[in-house]
Amino acid sequence: MQHIVIGTAGHIDHGKTTLIKALTGRDTDTLREEKERGISINLGFTYFDLPSGKRAGIVDVPGHERFIKNMLAGVGGIDVVLLVIAADEGVMPQTVEHVNILELLDIKKGIVVITKKDMVDDEWLKMIADDIKKYLGSTFLKEAPIIPVSSINGDGLDILTKTIDEMTQEIEDRDVVTDFRLPIDRVFTISGFGTVVTGTLISGTIKEGDLCEIYTKGIKTKIRSIQVHEESVKEAGAGQRVAVNLSGVKTDEVQRGDVLSKVGAMESSLIIDCRLKYLKDAEKPLKNRDRIRLYHGTSEILGRVIILDKEIVNPGDTALIQIRLEGSIAARRGDKYVIRSYSPMHTIGGGTILEPNAAKHKINDKKVIEELLLKEKGNPSEVVEKTIEKFSNVFPKKEDIIKLSGKGVLNAEDIISDLINKGKIFEIKSGDGNVYIHIKYIEHQKENASKLLKDYHGLNPLKAGMPKEEFKVKLFGKNIKQRLYDELLLLLKEDTIDLSENYIWLKGFEIKFDDKQEKIKEEIIKKFEEAHFQPPKAEDMLKGFGKEEKSAKMVFASLVDMDKIIKINEEMYLTKENYEEAKNLIRNIIENNGFITLGEFRDKIGSSRKYAVALLEHFDTVKFTKRLEDKRVLY
Repeated sequence: MQHIVIGTAGHIDHGKTTLIKALTGRDTDTLREEKERGISINLGFTYFDLPSGKRAGIVDVPGHERFIKNMLAGVGGIDVVLLVIAADEGVMPQTVEHVNILELLDIKKGIVVITKKDMVDDEWLKMIADDIKKYLGSTFLKEAPIIPVSSINGDGLDILTKTIDEMTQEIEDRDVVTDFRLPIDRVFTISGFGTVVTGTLISGTIKEGDLCEIYTKGIKTKIRSIQVHEESVKEAGAGQRVAVNLSGVKTDEVQRGDVLSKVGAMESSLIIDCRLKYLKDAEKPLKNRDRIRLYHGTSEILGRVIILDKEIVNPGDTALIQIRLEGSIAARRGDKYVIRSYSPMHTIGGGTILEPNAAKHKINDKKVIEELLLKEKGNPSEVVEKTIEKFSNVFPKKEDIIKLSGKGVLNAEDIISDLINKGKIFEIKSGDGNVYIHIKYIEHQKENASKLLKDYHGLNPLKAGMPKEEFKVKLFGKNIKQRLYDELLLLLKEDTIDLSENYIWLKGFEIKFDDKQEKIKEEIIKKFEEAHFQPPKAEDMLKGFGKEEKSAKMVFASLVDMDKIIKINEEMYLTKENYEEAKNLIRNIIENNGFITLGEFRDKIGSSRKYAVALLEHFDTVKFTKRLEDKRVLY
């Protein structure tokens, strides 16, 4: 079912609240001060039963310039605006500012309501209507119907009601597919129920019992109950005004400007990238690092503007900008925003958020500008691919990609599958769910791995390769999960690296000994081969090389890295051939007898008990054998 929200806009004292009361029979001014002063200060809310049977929510906004921030908190979720202009005054300063704001927020539909027609004659009314039409000729309301009414005697209200009803038939359906978002505009307590928040649900569906999170506070809570237009419901959809009773939340923990959404559906950010439309009636150019007030959803946050694609922004220009905020924001790509000057406060521009979780950029960075233009273009497949490419280094899961791709990408899962089929991204198994990385990330890491290993081999020409753990930390960081690391190594192994159980080396790399080192190598191997299963202590053997001891140590370490010599323990080493011979002896005896004892093994290899024990314990450790009391069996 389609849900409609109607909002008012217009100058102070032009009769917005009186008009709503005449249409609905309900007064949206609820504060004592509002009634005493006769002006709206805060947002007012009610509903309107249309002739077609639809029930539309109504948001009544204040018109006074001092309460523009309250007005901004109310208009972001509306479908149809009633621009209220008094017949006795015509277009006034807040009329202009409100229309600017509505355009910046991309409100599509509107009706111009000339109120107080009972206070002027027909000639004056026609003149005011002509002036209004002329002023609106360059705005989104240039084709809007203009309807004079009297909220006092009811003249014209039936025409207005019919026009509203007809216009609601043209409203596009809201996004009910993506995660729900509720920008909070009011917070209060109901005795016996606790904290209640209200707002216009701008996307998704909420249900009683849903777990949710308050952004940017990071408070997790549960929906206890929901009301729509003062009636209890089990669920509500995008486009409805809702009141939500939250479980376990105090009123001082939540405020206007916060956003209620699914747990983990959004990310808080202090930096956003945007397309800015700078109003032509702004008083002066916008410069780098100008301080501004940002309005997004129901929030107001101070920040500074960084202009990315030009030096300054002149009135009437557009630009790509970054806003570095003084407080956190929870936004989605495609969201609209408005900025006002810091002091004095005037609306100066607004536009679309292109990247809600941005990093700091340098001015005139061509790559950054190219990426933002792509995001602005909004091709869903390109946006998803670019998102994966940008965040491959943090190994995003599917839900991360959907969240980071932002508003408007409704079929992200299908796009991801298509990108996998086209070979543009890889799906990789991880310890806690599959991750997705772009082929460009792999190519980049292949280049990094090549350079890393080339430098390592240059400094360590006699080492078989870089230890696996060291390679992991330098290329991927220490926090990467082991399973994911192993999968990434397989991708690098295709044409960049080779690896063993302990080492990684550049494909094609071989240890090359010079003549002196080659001679030392042969002598070391000969000593160990001749000693058979009673090898010399490595330390003593190496000291025997005298002045060449340093070179001998390097060659010996290299032979161990290359598995030419196998380390049994700190004191015992065997050549690869002798090691395999010992394994085969054990295997044959166990296969014939079912087990082997220490004494049998010692006698078979013709060695002392010390060496036999060391070898059997080593084979237990590497899970070749398993000890059962005084016997060994194959593992």
